[in-house]
Amino acid sequence: MYDNYHRDINYLRVSITDRCNLRCRYCIPKEGLSLLGHDDILRYEEILRVVRVAVGLGVAKVRVTGGEPLVRRGVIPFMTALKLLPGIEDLSLTTNGVLLERYAADLRAAGVCRLNISLDSLNREKYHYITRGGSLADALRGIDAVFARGFAPIKINVVAMKGFNDDEILDFARLTLERPFQVRFIELMPVGHTGRDNIGKYLACEEIRGEIARNHPLLPVPGARDRMDGPARIYRIDGGVGEIGFIAAMSNHFCHRCNRLRLTADGHLRSCLFSDAEIDLKDPLRSGCSDDRIASLIREAIAKKPRKHKIRPEGNYLGECGKNMSAIGG
Repeated sequence: MYDNYHRDINYLRVSITDRCNLRCRYCIPKEGLSLLGHDDILRYEEILRVVRVAVGLGVAKVRVTGGEPLVRRGVIPFMTALKLLPGIEDLSLTTNGVLLERYAADLRAAGVCRLNISLDSLNREKYHYITRGGSLADALRGIDAVFARGFAPIKINVVAMKGFNDDEILDFARLTLERPFQVRFIELMPVGHTGRDNIGKYLACEEIRGEIARNHPLLPVPGARDRMDGPARIYRIDGGVGEIGFIAAMSNHFCHRCNRLRLTADGHLRSCLFSDAEIDLKDPLRSGCSDDRIASLIREAIAKKPRKHKIRPEGNYLGECGKNMSAIGG
């Protein structure tokens, strides 16, 4: 499926819940709770139907997200069913890692191999602060559990924030010296109400890369990107076994090669993370629409995919993205 700017749209991110067991300060407002009830979110069979139609149109990569996807009841049978859909070449999961120790074996048996794990501090007190009460020990045990189970690649996502974890850049980078993790530094994205609450904390990836390079020889990884890879620019420390990625969504737009759609938990198809323009799939699904109608709506979303986003690092929204990250599915 090609959009109006000749981008091959082959990647679908699927949010199965807007709920989370953490309350990260850049993702969920302090007072924010899920406003979606049980009937407001898509049922698993509805999600599977949308994914099946999307795969028939050319989607090959599916990533399950939240909120925190592991808090939704029945997630393992759902992942198993998803893996069995013909045509999916790559199935992955994004998680905060807190429940991974419990679910590592089941996820592996379900056919999930690739994991993205959000981890914004290696300091117990700072992790507790940024997550509003989370346990770093739980997250680290989860990472150890999936590493022991042979998941690969394991990507550690670090949202870089000035004045919070900018003093931990080297600590995160050095995780790749002895373990084959891909530590990915992500620029803070001013999305929703929480974006407005974090003005002044933006840290550009080029600054992060420079800090690491001043302390360790940093080598670009040739051929690191293909149709299944994300937007990260990949490097490695000379002699290290893992990799370091930089996702510069604010300072170095990669919109020209964006290949993704997002299905929100409440059944809306979104063609750009930073635009609130959405196509409703839930009402047609529950009105008994045909697969052809679903395919038509998917094509409509692709046709409306913008050439590039208009968000700026310090929260100049231009009316584009008022939803919080937890409601979008990242």
